Amino acid sequence: MKKLNKYYFLGLLTMLMLSSCETIELDITDNPNALTPAQADVNFFLSNIQEDFARLMEALNQNGAALTRTSQLAGRNYQSTFLPATTQATWSLFYSTMLTDIRTMEPLAQEAGLTRHIAIAQFIEAYAVTAMVDTFGDIPFADAIQGAEGMLNPTLTPGADVYAAAFDLLDQAEINFTNDTSGDPNLDFFYGNDYDQWVRAVNTLRLKLNLQTRLVDPGAAARFNAIVAGGNFIEDNADDLDFPWPATSAVNPDTRHPRYVTSYTVSGGNQYQPNWLMNHMTVTADDPRRRYYFYRQTPAVPGQEIPPNEQLLNCSVEVPPAHYAGFTFCNLPDGYWGRDHGDQDGIPPDGFERTIFGVYPAGGRFDDNRFEGAGLVEGGQGAGISPLLTAGLTKFYQAEMAFVANDPDSALALIQEGVALHVAKVMSLGGLDPEADLSFAPTAGQVTGFINSIGANWTAADTMGRWNILAEEFLVTTFGSGHEAYNAYRRTGFPTTLQPNLEPNPGIFIRSFFYPSNAVNTNANITQKSSNSLPVYWDNNPNPPAAN
Repeated sequence: MKKLNKYYFLGLLTMLMLSSCETIELDITDNPNALTPAQADVNFFLSNIQEDFARLMEALNQNGAALTRTSQLAGRNYQSTFLPATTQATWSLFYSTMLTDIRTMEPLAQEAGLTRHIAIAQFIEAYAVTAMVDTFGDIPFADAIQGAEGMLNPTLTPGADVYAAAFDLLDQAEINFTNDTSGDPNLDFFYGNDYDQWVRAVNTLRLKLNLQTRLVDPGAAARFNAIVAGGNFIEDNADDLDFPWPATSAVNPDTRHPRYVTSYTVSGGNQYQPNWLMNHMTVTADDPRRRYYFYRQTPAVPGQEIPPNEQLLNCSVEVPPAHYAGFTFCNLPDGYWGRDHGDQDGIPPDGFERTIFGVYPAGGRFDDNRFEGAGLVEGGQGAGISPLLTAGLTKFYQAEMAFVANDPDSALALIQEGVALHVAKVMSLGGLDPEADLSFAPTAGQVTGFINSIGANWTAADTMGRWNILAEEFLVTTFGSGHEAYNAYRRTGFPTTLQPNLEPNPGIFIRSFFYPSNAVNTNANITQKSSNSLPVYWDNNPNPPAAN
């Protein structure tokens, strides 16, 4: 992990104390919860913007992960699981808090000549606003947060126009990262005021957005390849864009990783891990990252090492549904206690049995076969990361572009490089758990053997099989970055090997989310979309994910 300056912990606590609860209003002229020039200087605004950006992406990542089996989905019907109320807090966090703070900070920073502050805000806005398009489609942007009249009923800006504006913001950010400045930010949580790294992040976000639009923009591939040829993008783990959670407080403000908060409680784990992902990483492939992703609180699961138990694991006394033929169902061996996709059974007293988040990325425990129930203060105590742009994922961006361009050999080499980079990144966080017995960590030979197995499988596969390999390995590498997985799943339609929903007819797959009900009810220029099947503008995939 990158070193932070000595004011990090004090600054983040101060920042969070100045933050406030979210509202769900977009049509308020003066947001009583936002910072104002009278309350805080430019540095406080920028600190707040960075933390809100991390929380926004954590929320979007959870939704994306649930739809792609990298997090467990507790809903057997997609439409009733993702209702208009589902994303109200996320919508508010973007508009009423983060974007409002950016709009308020920028003129203050311009007046003071603080170009680096502006550049970071421009980068965050470009990343966040495109993520909102990926989620909702057309959104208020061109006239949103533009003073009293613009706030009342902002109109929907087409997603393509928002993406174009984001590319312009990145151009401006790159200039501002290299311009003279009257002072650096007090707290740059991502890069500690290393602006060469920031420029690499700008180019990497350009890569990501050009990949995202490759289906609808004939020039996207050429721009993508030009950036790769230029070489000034994230290719090393040391340059990754991660938000590091300090875990200095477990009360308001809670500065622990949000996934740690759901797993390490007085009643044990409050969130299930997905059976598909755990099965893929343990049974299908001996993935060296599994002891970092998952912490097992027990060595035995009902129906596997111990007899079925209806009270603790209801499905252990059931037979698999007919449409689950060939897929794992209900339980896994070796203590991997999770839930199937769409399982919304009640909550049994299994808080100290279920598998929970490990040391990566949540800052929990490393799984060294200690099999102890986890409580409030365990492992890294929540000092994990929110990965946003990483060298491992960048290799997968390149692999997809290479495979689309009919270059399977380059695609395989890039997949293997991406996995190697990500395994190294994940393993580097093992030491966050001071009690970890790292003799259980994979050896160099085991890592090499795993990467070689990907090559062997690739060589033996046909074109569809290779798409599945690329997509499966990408999904595993997005753990903690579920929005990336959701975008890739819609963009490619792969993998086709994901565990189905428990419900045989779960309804239409979510190609985009409903607008929040409060935004529709209070903004005359927003009409609720007729269906979640409506794709976002870059998603014209003729073979999209099925409702499975």
